[in-house]
Amino acid sequence: MSRHPEVKWAEREDKVYLTVLLSDAKNPKVKVDPDGTFTFSATAGTDNNLYELKLDLLDKVNVEESKINIGVRNIFCVLEKAEKTWWKKLLRGNAKAPHYVKVDWDKWVDEDDDTGRGGPGELDLGGMDFSKFGDMGGLGDDAMGDDFEDSDDEEVKKPEEKVDDGKAQGEAAEGKAEPSSSSLA
Repeated sequence: MSRHPEVKWAEREDKVYLTVLLSDAKNPKVKVDPDGTFTFSATAGTDNNLYELKLDLLDKVNVEESKINIGVRNIFCVLEKAEKTWWKKLLRGNAKAPHYVKVDWDKWVDEDDDTGRGGPGELDLGGMDFSKFGDMGGLGDDAMGDDFEDSDDEEVKKPEEKVDDGKAQGEAAEGKAEPSSSSLA
């Protein structure tokens, strides 16, 4: 009896990403038909268990433009769609997707978020000018003032070791009370 590997999927308007999670797969065989049938088989594990998978994808794919990468931990497939349209689900039919087919949230992009461009460096920020981000206004040009110096080299005065009135350290001068460490609560 064969087992089913875990499959994660995500899509863009023009492609579907399928990742078959199976470490140390031996003799992996991947087949993609133009009608949208994806089949996979391999053996893995210490007992050389057979793993098989057949997915009837929602729509047709362009086999010639699709790419498959067989790695040590997974098999990653980029399947080019025959028509550039968003799919509402991965598989044909009205049945619920099998428990081993899951959404790949690391690659997922919502339909309204995908603009067909690259990464976050190309986000549409609505014409906002961030060149003046440091000038937040209201504080003036020098918010800290002219007399502020950020220096770690300031000299620290040492406490005086002698008391001028000739009394020993810790004794209070006349008319002045000094707290002692024993009277503090």
